[in-house]
Amino acid sequence: MALKFLFQLLPLLLIVFSTLQVNVTATYPRPLRSHIMRKSLTTDENSYSDLPSDFVAYNYTQTLDHFNYKPESYATFNQKYIINFKYWGGANTSSPIFVYTGEEAPITRDIPFVGFIIDLASRFKGLLLYIEHRYYGDSMPFGSEDEAFRNSSTLGFFSSTQALADYAQLILDIKKNLSAENCPVIALGGSYGGMLASWLRLKYPHVAMGALASSAPILYFVDITPQDGYPVVVTKDFRDTSENCYNTIKESWCEIDRVAAQANGLQNLSNIFTTCNPLNSSKELKDMLENMYMVSAQYDNPPDYPVSTVCSAIDGAPQRTYILSKIAAGLNSSIFGGRQCNYILDFQRDNKSGWDWQTCTELVIPIGIGVNNTNTMFQPSPFDMDKYTKTCQALFGIAPRPHWITTEFGGHDIKSVLGNFASNIIFSNGLRDPYSSGGVLEDISDTVVAVHTNEGAHCLDILTPNSTDPDWLIAQREKEIKIIEFWIAEYNAKLIRKTSN
Repeated sequence: MALKFLFQLLPLLLIVFSTLQVNVTATYPRPLRSHIMRKSLTTDENSYSDLPSDFVAYNYTQTLDHFNYKPESYATFNQKYIINFKYWGGANTSSPIFVYTGEEAPITRDIPFVGFIIDLASRFKGLLLYIEHRYYGDSMPFGSEDEAFRNSSTLGFFSSTQALADYAQLILDIKKNLSAENCPVIALGGSYGGMLASWLRLKYPHVAMGALASSAPILYFVDITPQDGYPVVVTKDFRDTSENCYNTIKESWCEIDRVAAQANGLQNLSNIFTTCNPLNSSKELKDMLENMYMVSAQYDNPPDYPVSTVCSAIDGAPQRTYILSKIAAGLNSSIFGGRQCNYILDFQRDNKSGWDWQTCTELVIPIGIGVNNTNTMFQPSPFDMDKYTKTCQALFGIAPRPHWITTEFGGHDIKSVLGNFASNIIFSNGLRDPYSSGGVLEDISDTVVAVHTNEGAHCLDILTPNSTDPDWLIAQREKEIKIIEFWIAEYNAKLIRKTSN
């Protein structure tokens, strides 16, 4: 089943829905915002580059390899970054610099939607700096995407540690150029970008004074978080919404298998679910449904609440409606549906996908469901490291290093370890987000804190505030603002003492 590929799918939902392609190659954990997906149904992807005039794009001459001194390591590439000076109080006032740590997408794609950082800048007279992640968007080493993805040698400079070093070097140079050495830097990011924000604070505390890491599953690695953490939360979201909906979904898998085994079974399933092309296997359909449920849960945010939308369609079917017709109604009501026919996605990995490279090297997040599955509404689909490794070797000629991330950044005994040396990090989560199962949900110290809501899902707190936001979301953001306000006040007090001596 496609469960283990969900984290790979999300980056391409934008492309799927905007171009309506039949076969799409999946790419893994993309913190794609729910209303970015909705927007993409009617908006050309190129329009994301049309930002307001306050946002000015630049290219930075970035070092290819920060950790070696071979001649090729000194090569450079153009890294895209965007600055907004609109709210900045200026270097002389020690006004903060808010840095958006770009993740696995072009940097212009997130800016229109991740508006909480703009709210922070307006409150604290901050400079806004958005940095694009290497090997995404326009920030391609070796001059082009084709050259950058040519083979594992050219991709070998593609890692989170290199990306963090990019951010550190660029931030320090910008501060120097703006004579802003005394301005505190606060990093902000969501999902993988949230992981990067927290790691930037941990690895480069002299660069980033604090970090807000939204929906950052820094603990979803081997031997820390159970592999079924994600699907367990998905199941809870549906079951809490409707017991009947949950039971219908849980019972539907066997019925799909039963129908598929009959003569003309696949054609019958294609008819029931109005697929745009005939099904080749029941697995294709089950993969699609699994991912629909998971995306609905991951982005179960107001005002749309996708889980409720799907369950309302399933529960709202007339009495005695055939079970698979109920499931088809749920699919048609979801973000995956709503068209004349339903496209079945191809979940194969791609050696031209940046996120597939990252998840085949260091970001091995083991999502799966064990054979003795009793905690979820899904069929068993265990995470198989051997199979995973063979797939990566076939694609890139390399094997994953599943323990490297926790060696590099930590993860085991997180409360004790971070409690001893870390400070000024907010880990924010919505507990309806399946990735919260791999997040930091308890305060580690007075300055490494967990802020979460029971109602919210993925990355909701860093999205653009609006007048329809519920009180619990407003309260979550206000708590984060007060924490950041304290950081800035403490920083300025220390700066005053330092300059007065």
